[in-house]
Amino acid sequence: MKLNTDFVAWFRSVAPYINAFRGKTFVVAFGGEVVADGKFVELVHDLNLLASLGVRLVLVHGARPQIEARLQEHKLQTAYVKGMRVTDAATLQCVKESVGRVRVEIEALLSMGLPNSPMANATIRVASGNFVTARPVGIVEGVDLMHTGEVRKVDAAAIRSRLEQGEVALLSPLGYSPTGEIFNLTLENVAAAAAIALNAEKLIFLMDTAGIEEKSPGKPGKLLREQRCGTGWPNITEKSTNKSSILLRELTVAESKALLARLADKPAKLSDDVRLYLPCAVQACEGGVARVHLISRHVDGAVLQELFTHDGIGSMISQGPLQSLRNAGVGDVGGILQLIEPLEAKGVLVRRNRERLEMEIDRFVVLEHDRMIAGCAALYPFPDEKAGELACLAVHPDYRNAGYGDTLLKHVEAKAKTQGSKKLFVLTTGAAHWFVERGFEETGVEKLPKAKQGLYNYRRRSKVFVKKL
Repeated sequence: MKLNTDFVAWFRSVAPYINAFRGKTFVVAFGGEVVADGKFVELVHDLNLLASLGVRLVLVHGARPQIEARLQEHKLQTAYVKGMRVTDAATLQCVKESVGRVRVEIEALLSMGLPNSPMANATIRVASGNFVTARPVGIVEGVDLMHTGEVRKVDAAAIRSRLEQGEVALLSPLGYSPTGEIFNLTLENVAAAAAIALNAEKLIFLMDTAGIEEKSPGKPGKLLREQRCGTGWPNITEKSTNKSSILLRELTVAESKALLARLADKPAKLSDDVRLYLPCAVQACEGGVARVHLISRHVDGAVLQELFTHDGIGSMISQGPLQSLRNAGVGDVGGILQLIEPLEAKGVLVRRNRERLEMEIDRFVVLEHDRMIAGCAALYPFPDEKAGELACLAVHPDYRNAGYGDTLLKHVEAKAKTQGSKKLFVLTTGAAHWFVERGFEETGVEKLPKAKQGLYNYRRRSKVFVKKL
């Protein structure tokens, strides 16, 4: 029975994500290592699930290990300039052969329909073609990169038409010029350009590390979770002393740029993948992509864990802060009820039904985290006594150590002052210490506004706390 209860709770918890993702475009980028290591089968199962939930998928694959193997077979060596491969005619031939093989293998795996597997009855149709127009990179540091190119244009209209027909678009790291030339591209360049052109909701990079890990000295030990709510740094980080590194969970574009600038002369502080993908993530966000995720390709189900859980499993870059505080509207009633009902069941909050919430919704403010309601509070004014009541202060369990309660309290205090209140009072049965630590003093029921005294519930015996504003 406990197992079933947990399953129901979990299934309900992912419902908001399912509703938010339906009809949105996700670009998923992964290197040729995912195919070479045989891990693509697991990824296909997750992609099939996303497609079945109405997500429009654009896949961008790489082929670096396959290209390297092909070059070794032909005993060819290639030079690199600033991390870019010099692609001569012989190398380009190996690139075309390798990319073609990888693409065919991916299309075959996406066509699986094995019984008793996540791909049972799957009808994923794959669309691939000349969606990317490219131009030569040209001469860099005095070296002609020849057939190495960069994205010039992505045919977003053609890709959208395929997505609207329920197909999955597959893009390879090759581009074509109007004159019929072929150019060798990088998967991160193609992925970022495609995500921007399609105005994608998400761009997901699968890489070797768990996310954006900043290497730091440390002794082997336990995982230490840190919460940071100040400006200038991510809100949530995890410091793993086992890996002597800090995993940054959430960064804005500004924070990402600051990190790259700070570590520009310390390349060893970031992994090769992060130094490769993070600038592209910043570029994508600045181009209009809402979220970019950097996650490990080695974790089974990493995509699902990142997309359908509060904390995720990797690192996420966003255009701006994920937190927003605003006045509540009628459309927030369902989210507020979902937040406060567990506390009402425990007797911590007074029960409020949907009708009452709809009538009093203009008294509420909500604190959102990544467009999901993570906290709420209400202010009821008593102008005759120049007082205000703080009520229904609630924070989602996943964010109770992140300073959200303090943020809501400060906002309510400021709002009460603007309404002319000289004091703020609150009734509570289980959070006395929390309010005392924030300047509230316990008082008696007789100190409440007369209108509130008449509504006091002597069966609950809530304690009364007052704070001068």
